[in-house]
Formats: sequence, C-alpha cells, structure tokens
Amino acid sequence: MKAHVSIILPVHNAEPWLDECLRSVLQQDFEGTMELSVFNDASKDKSGAIIEKWRVKLEDSGVHVIIGGHDSPSPRGVGYSKNQAVAQSSGSYLCFLDSDDVMMPQRVRLQHEAAVQHPSSIIGCRVRRDPPNSTERYTRWINQLTPEQLLTQVFTSNGPTVIMPSWFCSRAWFSHVGPFDEGGQGVPEDLLFFYEHLRKGGGVIRVDQSLLLYRHHPQAATHSILETTIWTHRVRFLEERALPRWAAFTIWNAGKQGRRLYRSLTATSKRKVVAFCDVDENKIRKGFYCHEDSEERPKPRIPILHFRAAQPPFVICVKLDLTGGAFEDNLRSLHLQEGQDFLHFS
Repeated sequence: MKAHVSIILPVHNAEPWLDECLRSVLQQDFEGTMELSVFNDASKDKSGAIIEKWRVKLEDSGVHVIIGGHDSPSPRGVGYSKNQAVAQSSGSYLCFLDSDDVMMPQRVRLQHEAAVQHPSSIIGCRVRRDPPNSTERYTRWINQLTPEQLLTQVFTSNGPTVIMPSWFCSRAWFSHVGPFDEGGQGVPEDLLFFYEHLRKGGGVIRVDQSLLLYRHHPQAATHSILETTIWTHRVRFLEERALPRWAAFTIWNAGKQGRRLYRSLTATSKRKVVAFCDVDENKIRKGFYCHEDSEERPKPRIPILHFRAAQPPFVICVKLDLTGGAFEDNLRSLHLQEGQDFLHFS
C-alpha cells in the first residue's frame, strides 16, 4: 500500500546516533500510513546492522521500511543519498531526517497538518540543540524568526530559515523544485535547493513547537562546506532576488564585512551603492571608502555616513544578537520595514 508520509533518512557512518534516531521514528503518533526510506551511503561502521535490527521493529508496528545503498570505497554525498531515498519511496509527503537527530513523537502529525494547508511550502519547526549550549545565537535565530522573517532573512549567513533536518513537504512540490545537487562534499545542497524553492514561489512555514533534537558535533556534514562557497552563493542570490528592486542602496557597516560585500558585487550592483553607514566615528571621519582594486577610472569613492544620516534601503552587514541590543535599538529607531527598507545579509 502506498504510504502517506515517507521519512527520508540518508545514512553515512551514523552508528553512535542511529538507535535513538530510529526509535524516534517508531514513537511517532501519526495515524496515517508511514514508511521509512533509508539510503546507506557507503557506511563502514555498524550502521547497516542497526538499520536491519530496527527494520523488524518498525515493520512489526506497521511502518514499511525500504533500504537502499551502496558499499563503494567512498560515499557519494548527502545530496545523492537524499535523492536516492526520495526516489525509492512512495509517500505523498516527505519528512526529512538526519541520522544524528531525534524527532519528537508529534513531529510527523503536526508537520503533515501544516503541509496539507500549505502545499507549496517547506514546513519546518522549532528545535532543541544538543549539546544545549552549542550554537546558542544560531538556535535562537532558528526558533525566534517571525513568519515574515522566514522569507525576509533568507540572505543571511545562517542559511535556510528553517533547517534542513526539519523539512517536510509534499512529494509533488519536491519534484517541482528538485532534485538536490549531487556535487558531494563541499556543496551546500540544502541551501541550493532552498534558493530554487524560493525562485519557484515556494513558501516557508514553521510549526512553532520544538519537534526535533538537532545535534551539533564535529563529524556533521555541514563542517565540510567552505564559508567562501556559501558567501558566493549568497551574494549571487541577493543580486538576483533583492537588488533589482532597488535603484540605489546603502551598505550598513563600513568595516570588513561591508567592504567585502561591496567588493563581491557585480559592476552593475556596485554602481547602486550610494553610501556605507556606521556608528564608528573613526570610520565616519575618513569620509569615503575608495575601492583600490577597482578598474574604474577615477576609482569610486563611496561616502561613509552616520547611520542616521544615511538613506534606506539598507543591506545590513552587521551580525544580529552580538552587540547587547545596541545595533537592534539603532535599527528600530529608524522605524523601517524589513524586506522593503532593509535586508539582513550578515
């Protein structure tokens, strides 16, 4: 019988976490038909044996289990594994899960309810981080974004505004957007899929309950992706999706990150930058930023202004939640609308 929800589980050397992960599949309180689609990407540990052990328990409780995989000398990567797990599954809805994470019992039920209401959206959820004190700022960001910010803050360095192992969507929508990039190690396949999802008009919804224990550890695949790779994708997406709406804009931060963004822009986008703004009197006193590497003659000299003297719209290159609230207070004092008058990039 065709399942209603397929849990998509790529596995690579997940022995330390897999028992707890698979137990959480067994404990779901969803009353519809559910299947688990596992793709074992060349694991060299005991992952395969653990999956077989849980296959029996899951099938005894009515969860159909499909196991695919390969035992080549090296893994093919997360994007490939997810695509294979999706391809071998049958559910009308897809629930993505990482092998080192743990679902709360109500996850599938609550996200399925939201996905039925929002057929062209990626549904996420709030998360608990393990260990609890790891990536505190990032975890706060994931959990506290407003419904509007799930779409306005897609340009920040934090990546997708709902994290990949919390994704839930219809198969039809996944097929419309996907598949995942299969470039392997070093490719941010979730970010690239998320951008394509937004290009195609997809929505982003978060179930405001903590439905996932999200682990932070040195072996996580995300650590293999270079910051410069992410930066390049982010700048191009900003230029594609946001900057065409603005005839001119100000970069908020005359320091390292603001200048880096300016240097990363295409010539067309650079010409739209009318000023940098800051609170640092030393930077403001300099008066101008001169891009020494520019091939333009004369070299462009961009004014550096106090933020109160600058004109929106702003691309903000100041990290949130780092200044004891001082930056946020300054921004609030201008009474601007996020998404229209400013965007966060850092």
